[in-house]
Amino acid sequence: MLAADQLPEDVFGAPVIHPELAIQAYTIGLFPMSDDRDDNNVHWVDPIERGILPLDDFHIPRRLKRTVTRGPYEVRCNTAVEAVIRLCAADKLGREDTWISEPIVEMYLNLFDMGHLHTVECWQGDRLVGGLYGVVVEGAFFGESMFSVERDASKIALVELVARLKVGGFRLLDCQFMNRHLEQFGAVSLHRVAFRKLLGKATAVTAAFPETLTVRERAQFLQSRSQTSKTGCSMALSAGDEANIHPWNTASGSFSAGTS
Repeated sequence: MLAADQLPEDVFGAPVIHPELAIQAYTIGLFPMSDDRDDNNVHWVDPIERGILPLDDFHIPRRLKRTVTRGPYEVRCNTAVEAVIRLCAADKLGREDTWISEPIVEMYLNLFDMGHLHTVECWQGDRLVGGLYGVVVEGAFFGESMFSVERDASKIALVELVARLKVGGFRLLDCQFMNRHLEQFGAVSLHRVAFRKLLGKATAVTAAFPETLTVRERAQFLQSRSQTSKTGCSMALSAGDEANIHPWNTASGSFSAGTS
């Protein structure tokens, strides 16, 4: 496994990101960002505090659970990958720019071709109204970004993602930075030392991302969420790791469920 200081210099700033090196960067806990959409320089970020959504303690707010059960949108996976990525990068109210530059978009598309990126999409007829995407390395899913143009669409996509990760045997859902929107789902903040321990365990596990769920799998997942609390982390943390969990970090991140 590469250490951060062993990555070739061009992986940090080149207009073309080699997908194989990108996978190795994710494996050691780095993720890419640019300063804006027109910036060809890519910065590989390794924050001191890292947000995660513990899969065993994922919390679905009561109103949202009723909405998910009602099923207002058709949920698909991996059918509109580039559209999801570009809609995540589109101008949004209160945000005129994005960290998702063209080199990063190209990297994501290459990772999808290699089987290392997946999308969860919410459709209203033939209209894509919300979704998310993330990078996969073995049993770790790195949530990158999400968008929503209709009420609750990105939140429903997040619930559907976690259901698939549970069914597929994943061990870690990284959400990069903490924010208030993710906190309502049970997200916690870890020191990067504790995060790397979890990441090492997750990438040692083989998992498979299921594009579809059976009616029974979805029902069992939703039922299990009524039996978990909003707080806590049951990802086999040691006592030392637990000391590094913080319920709130004021840093804002890209993997946000939004306010819709």
